[in-house]
Amino acid sequence: MSRAFVKEQDGDFAEQLPDRPDSGQPNYITPKGLEALKQRLAEMLREKQQFGEDAAALRPELERDIPWIEGRIAKAIVLDPKKQRADEIQFGATVEAVDEHDKRHKFTIVGEDEADAPKHRISWLSPLGKALIGARQGDSVIWKRPAGDLELEIEKVSYR
Repeated sequence: MSRAFVKEQDGDFAEQLPDRPDSGQPNYITPKGLEALKQRLAEMLREKQQFGEDAAALRPELERDIPWIEGRIAKAIVLDPKKQRADEIQFGATVEAVDEHDKRHKFTIVGEDEADAPKHRISWLSPLGKALIGARQGDSVIWKRPAGDLELEIEKVSYR
């Protein structure tokens, strides 16, 4: 085999992973999201302890992610959705809307660490999150998407 296709080793066999990105934005998070981060950290610490000295070689993501999650928890700014203004879309709002094609949508605006598109949990920093924040029931907003802009009419705003 040609040496051109063999990865050089520095004597350290741990896979080098890229750093986790940081948006530089405030780490707003719901109480439920903060608890989930703490649980994830506890699980990772248990796993690292189980691997012992071999943790860095066997699970390099633990070495990278544990300090990152600790930092996210330390910088967390907890915003309780129940304490938001009920008449306006803000962090933590669940929004029901209909688009220009009469398709119904439901989204919850959460922090970066809680965002999960398949579960319709969108980051407050996303294009849709930014379009929705500040709107009220009955307002129309433009969702700027790679697939093209889509107009949404806000039908309901609620906080859990």
